[in-house]
Amino acid sequence: MSPRIRLARPADAETVRAIYAPFVESTPVSFELEAPSMAEMAERIETTLERFPWLVCETADGTILGYAAASSLRSYGAFGWTVELSVYVAEDVRNGGIGTALYTSLLEVLQLQGYRNAYAVMTLPNPASVRLHERVGFEPVATFQNVGYKDGEWHDVRWWFRQVAPCGDDPDPPTPLPDLVGSPALARALEAGTARLDG
Repeated sequence: MSPRIRLARPADAETVRAIYAPFVESTPVSFELEAPSMAEMAERIETTLERFPWLVCETADGTILGYAAASSLRSYGAFGWTVELSVYVAEDVRNGGIGTALYTSLLEVLQLQGYRNAYAVMTLPNPASVRLHERVGFEPVATFQNVGYKDGEWHDVRWWFRQVAPCGDDPDPPTPLPDLVGSPALARALEAGTARLDG
């Protein structure tokens, strides 16, 4: 049975942390200097799901292969239709389509909620992340030089943009994720990424 994409749960925190922590502890990919504890990761998942999607890709035996999540770009109200995205995949399954599948479902869910714009931020160099974001339709919009200092070096960061849906006039506020849980539309959005894994 192929992996599937589903909404994350706070109970996934241990495995999600295990995927994320090496990016904090051994690379400049994340600008965090200390990996969150399991309790902190569970709280992040729970808080995110109050508004935004946090998705995991899971095998039939329950092994989580990767995750993707959306968050607020800025706190001011006018930014309410724009999100920042992140995606992380376990080391032993990278370059196998997991990131593309997660992003496919994540973008479908965000469109369903009524979001219009998505940004992603990556530390350079990161050729694998560049390929992923180009594959799912992101375009580079700005590079900030020497914006972060970690592991004894200054690092550049590149911002990427993808429109989720046309902006239009007088947009309704985005729908909070809990209002969609259990709906056929949300199930179809999650299946969109899962279908890519089947292919």
